Amino acid sequence: MDYKELEKTAARVRTDVIKAVYNAGSGHPGGSLSSADIVTALYFSEMNIDPKNPDMKGRDRLVLSKGHAGPVQYAALAERGYFPVEDIMSLRRIDGKFQGHPCKGKVPGIEMSTGSLGQGFSVAGGMALAEKLDNSSARVYVILGDGELQEGIVWEAAMSAAHYGLDNLVAVVDNNGLQIDGKNDDVMKVAPIADKFKSFGWNVISIDGHNMKEILDAFAKARTVQGRPTAIIAKTVKGKGVSFMENQAGWHGKAPSEEQARQAVEELGGEW
Repeated sequence: MDYKELEKTAARVRTDVIKAVYNAGSGHPGGSLSSADIVTALYFSEMNIDPKNPDMKGRDRLVLSKGHAGPVQYAALAERGYFPVEDIMSLRRIDGKFQGHPCKGKVPGIEMSTGSLGQGFSVAGGMALAEKLDNSSARVYVILGDGELQEGIVWEAAMSAAHYGLDNLVAVVDNNGLQIDGKNDDVMKVAPIADKFKSFGWNVISIDGHNMKEILDAFAKARTVQGRPTAIIAKTVKGKGVSFMENQAGWHGKAPSEEQARQAVEELGGEW
């Protein structure tokens, strides 16, 4: 799939996110929209996966450590063919399988139940180490929020991954600069992110997280690195693609009204 097709797919994923969160009446649209291009690139180009065989031996894995952005993972899995897109419109319903945060065992393609920030990153490191011990060629990808880097467990995991030389582990930081309480710099400064990962022994690549070519090139470069894990610092925009949500911390965890949802879907080029 070429860049243009991936961009169109990402737009569909964003549209699905808006519809699902609107239908639920709650959820986290901001961080889902900021990571949509990255998640799309992984599921539709980078990862060795099979929607018809979600538990395929030797498959690559994606752990969404910023689990509150579950809607974007559900939407991408649906668009990739793991289940019908219509299914995710039951997001957050008590009788449904699409919980507010990803839950392994309920939804095909979900590799870990996440939501408690930092834990997904640690488990991803464990997965990568297990693949190494099994002499497997499988790779493990993990997406973190930049506010998530305020968790101490993140840096324990970073130290461990470098110590074990996990070159089959790629961490992507969704660096949109905002978290639930406002700007990262006001809550707890996490910069300089790249320098911190470098100091822990990681290979680091900084990109525009909405430029599909840069995203795919970064994943390709990560495959050439031996003996250490790679961190991709992706500069993104919270609420990307929806004018009234972009760079607004208030849309971290709030559902749009019908009028707002219709406007968002129109801006994304989708159909209501």
